[in-house]
Amino acid sequence: MASDTDADTANDTPTLHSIYIASAEGDTGKSTVALGLLALLTATGGRVGVFRPISRAAAGERDYILDLLIEHDSVDIDYDDCIGVTYDQVHEDPEGAIGEIVARFHAVEARCDRVLVIGSDYTDVGNPSELSFNARIAANLSAPIILALKAAGRTPQEVHGLAELLMAEIAASHATTIALVANRCDPDQLVVIEKELEKTGMPTLCLPEEPVLFAPTMAELRDELGAQMYSGDEELLDREALKVMVGGMTVEHILERLTEGTVVITPADRSDVLLALVNANTAQGFPRLSGIILNGGLRPHPMIEALVRGLKPTLPIIACEQGTYETARTAAHTRGRLAKGSARKIEAVLNLVEEHVDPEKVLQKLNVGTPTVVTPQMFEYGLIARARSARKHIVLPEGDEDRVLRAAGRLVRRNVAELTLLGDNDAVRARASELDVDLDGVHIIDPASSEYLDEFASLYTELRKHKGMEFDRAQELMRDVSYFGTMMVHTGRADGMVSGAAHTTAHTIRPAFEIIKTRPGVSTVSSVFFMCLADRVLAYGDCAIVPDPTAEQLADIAISSAQTAGQFDIDPRVAMLSYSTGQSGSGADVDKVRVATDLVRQRAPEVLVEGPIQYDAAVDPSVAATKMPDSEVAGRATVLIFPDLNTGNNTYKAVQRSAGAVAIGPVLQGLNKPINDLSRGALVSDIVNTVAITAIQAQQNTGDAR
Repeated sequence: MASDTDADTANDTPTLHSIYIASAEGDTGKSTVALGLLALLTATGGRVGVFRPISRAAAGERDYILDLLIEHDSVDIDYDDCIGVTYDQVHEDPEGAIGEIVARFHAVEARCDRVLVIGSDYTDVGNPSELSFNARIAANLSAPIILALKAAGRTPQEVHGLAELLMAEIAASHATTIALVANRCDPDQLVVIEKELEKTGMPTLCLPEEPVLFAPTMAELRDELGAQMYSGDEELLDREALKVMVGGMTVEHILERLTEGTVVITPADRSDVLLALVNANTAQGFPRLSGIILNGGLRPHPMIEALVRGLKPTLPIIACEQGTYETARTAAHTRGRLAKGSARKIEAVLNLVEEHVDPEKVLQKLNVGTPTVVTPQMFEYGLIARARSARKHIVLPEGDEDRVLRAAGRLVRRNVAELTLLGDNDAVRARASELDVDLDGVHIIDPASSEYLDEFASLYTELRKHKGMEFDRAQELMRDVSYFGTMMVHTGRADGMVSGAAHTTAHTIRPAFEIIKTRPGVSTVSSVFFMCLADRVLAYGDCAIVPDPTAEQLADIAISSAQTAGQFDIDPRVAMLSYSTGQSGSGADVDKVRVATDLVRQRAPEVLVEGPIQYDAAVDPSVAATKMPDSEVAGRATVLIFPDLNTGNNTYKAVQRSAGAVAIGPVLQGLNKPINDLSRGALVSDIVNTVAITAIQAQQNTGDAR
């Protein structure tokens, strides 16, 4: 075990360095509990690893639970190193397997501040009770157990009785239970179940049943049935089948029984049913289906097939060989997996944790210490939490872009910001429904038909009259989503804007230069990337906007970057980078950095700045001790200012790819109001983070930032 920290001595109970999640049966949602707890632990900082004592994966396959959790931990440990033994090894030699598990666990623990251990699944391991075997492992790892309980189908009293029984079983194996998690609870029974479980004397969490976590996706149904894709958008195969219905009745009775997320099983020769479902899926007032399964090894009549093809439905339609009974039985027994690619399920877990779990209360009860390092997960968690604390209104001009729609759904579910999407209302909502994105509470505005169009055109005409702008031309420009979104921010109808997933940087920020303009005292709009390394976050500027800044512009960039860093809880120590350190070099490029450094000291004397300085001297204490031993910045720099865009852009990408850093940005700075640009290759998570950053910048503008 790692040695206790200084904080441990102030407590009677040692700080936990490992936690073991165990259950006594299948379908408890143990992976849900594991992912939720992992999210909490990584958000508090430090190197958090995962370990799977017994993997159920067959030879040549990967353990999907471990694969999922490795995606969310905060250490770089190979998949194979995170596994103890296989089920076969346990069967062959249980005692030897435990010894191997202990040895492999300590190898992982030595590289982490904390380790989350996920017990084996509910299958035979050659012991009277799999829970007892997991408890023996936990005792040998000195890892206390969080016991996951399935509440579905049980009364609160039955859940309590089960907990008492299992805790006694764990104690008999010389392990310790430190908390109970009742999962899959009836939402109406949460409080009652919690009160019952508190009678055990254990800290207790209760999570409600979330149907989407157990629902199979259309892709999983296709694989289980051995079906083929007949028609539709393959990207929509990740939609969950919340209900499976056999369409054996007349069309009108099928239609009246449809609900959101239904999958309908029907023979392909039921042309009336097929056509009715395809059309109902796009019709106003009907729920969006997850898919259609054509069973019986049949295919639609050529004329019906031609008609379906002509309708170009995006709804996934798959075809299988099985008869109706076998198809329905397989579909009913296919259980959805919470796996690495299950974006909606992962989001549902994080939402459950955020809605029903008080992080500080849980971590305090578990006595989990807080390391001083800052991981990417911790930084991203902090962004979401701060944005949620003062919910701002952000406009997303690219309402017809799938990634933006998925991000909007995630932002709404996590209550990060009030959102407006720009685009045709019917088209945006129809595509959102196809993607299974809930836009409840999201505003949708079509600039071309908006009541604000003439007002915005008049304002823009006035703003640009010195450039000869006329109303008709201004009205045409205001139909452009970037101009319209920027004007929403300018007039206070939104607090910030995020765009660029489908538009160039110039298209996104040109309206901001013309309308929003720069803050008083700042003449240069620039950017920073937050570079989230394994144990800290640095700010790199400017890597996106100014190609070859003058000394004055470089000083602007440095001052703005220091302010941005401070706004996001990074203590700003600014390094003005060059190819030489201190007085060791000369030349026009070094002189520019030297002048810029002096300007920063004159204009912002409160900012700690050093320059010119080389990158290694800026971030490496041992190099700094040799090259600049008396500097307050050298070796400890948190804000790194590059002399030109070529250097900055290549360096951030090199660090991102070579060091595995998470790059968040670019974050624009220097504008009167927050407008941020996305990379056209932005992932959904990048859009979510950028919206959160924009919301925090908007808080600063209104004085309610933390």
